[in-house]
Amino acid sequence: MARFTAIPNPPQTEMSGWQYQMLTTMKENIELLVGSRGEKDGASRAVTKSSVTVTQAPTQTMRQITAQGAAVNVNGAIVPAIDDYVELLKNVQTLANDVASLRETLNNLITQLRG
Repeated sequence: MARFTAIPNPPQTEMSGWQYQMLTTMKENIELLVGSRGEKDGASRAVTKSSVTVTQAPTQTMRQITAQGAAVNVNGAIVPAIDDYVELLKNVQTLANDVASLRETLNNLITQLRG
């Protein structure tokens, strides 16, 4: 976890009003970002590299469709060949597994970013 040093309040003398206002606003924003201001929900706390531990998404299994779109004529109706239909089902299942894996990785990342 990153460590942040508190920012002292700017002096109220020795500077103009706009300078004091700007420095005070910057101080508040920085404190909110680093989580040192005591914000109840921590919604403005910064995310540091060390707080994200999600591993890279797994290697995609499906590289290309292997079904060929083969069809046969059965009594004047064109229907997919059973072997090609089975191959298409495998392609769809492989794609669904890839999407589920990526979704899990994304959800883990979102959970960590929300802290």
